[in-house]
Amino acid sequence: MNTGIDAVEWCVEGERRGAGEYVLNSMDADGTEVGYDLDLISEVAGRTGLPIIASGGAGHPDHMVAAVRAGASAVLAASIFHFNEWTIADTKARLAEAGIPVR
Repeated sequence: MNTGIDAVEWCVEGERRGAGEYVLNSMDADGTEVGYDLDLISEVAGRTGLPIIASGGAGHPDHMVAAVRAGASAVLAASIFHFNEWTIADTKARLAEAGIPVR
């Protein structure tokens, strides 16, 4: 259902109202494993000063690298781990190779 509310504008308003961070999930990308909505991440990062946790669309560790480079402070993933496509250790190693801090 389209609410008519622009996601980026709503994030700007959320920051104005006191939000502390965003879990930014693109429902169009969620579960697709084709990558995060990098345009959305970049737009929200450019219009707000809040940390962004990218969600929805991860199918490969390189998608996570791209999300961080687009402005996400952290990434969330499920399918690639649930279906044993990637291990957490291998994913952390790939992020570290890309110069992204992991814990």
